[in-house]
Amino acid sequence: MAVGSMSCVQLGLALSAHLIGRLGPLAIVSVRLAWAGLILLVLTRPRRQNFTRQDLVACAALGVVTAGVSILFMLAIARIPLGTASALEFLGPLAVSIFGPGGGRRHWAVLAAIGVLLLTQPWHGGINLGGLTFALASGACWAAYILLTQRVGDRVTGLNGLAVSMPVAAIVALPIAAGDLARVTWPLLLTLLALAVLHPVLPFILEFLSLRRLTASAFGTLMSLEPALGLLAGLLILGQVPAPAATAGIVCVVVAGIGATRNAGRGQSQVPG
Repeated sequence: MAVGSMSCVQLGLALSAHLIGRLGPLAIVSVRLAWAGLILLVLTRPRRQNFTRQDLVACAALGVVTAGVSILFMLAIARIPLGTASALEFLGPLAVSIFGPGGGRRHWAVLAAIGVLLLTQPWHGGINLGGLTFALASGACWAAYILLTQRVGDRVTGLNGLAVSMPVAAIVALPIAAGDLARVTWPLLLTLLALAVLHPVLPFILEFLSLRRLTASAFGTLMSLEPALGLLAGLLILGQVPAPAATAGIVCVVVAGIGATRNAGRGQSQVPG
């Protein structure tokens, strides 16, 4: 499920990148999230009695960080290559994998740092500072997303938590993109509906189900493949050919993620019946 999620994410992002020049990154993200929230509400139909107050707060927080991940990453790929942005964003899950519950050995953080240096090449000024900042901020939101998704998945049955958090994400994103929404036409609206199914609906459902079965650390390790998939999607779909140093940096981040922890899964007591 986690690998399927990552594949959908990178394909959806690569296809969305073609629309940035026509709509702007904020409009793309906000409309996708609005479609996703509507789809999940229709499919799941969550009921108030299925949630405690603490559950609703956790779902709302999950919605906020979901919007953060989506908005910040789209702003990043508008400025830097998809593979580079994916590797930088992955530092969030990698931090969970290394420093979170059941985390792995800290020396993998050194390898990840080497990867970041190769990606950014600060001695050359070889990366857009805005893209770097947005990608790292997206990674911080992704780390919070992993921890919150696991918490919500443990407390709320089925996909009810996701059906609440996704509309919250749309509510957060739409006002931010208000200035660009006037450019959305009906054909583009339908295109964004298809992209919303590809990302975020399918990936978030698969991630949500995965995090009910895995530790946050183990999930972070599986997600180590994401930068490599981002590199591949950028190459095949967007024609973004990475420099040798950037490729080496992505490899370092991926290897650091794989090596950070070897936890296989969560104990049965942690998974709701």
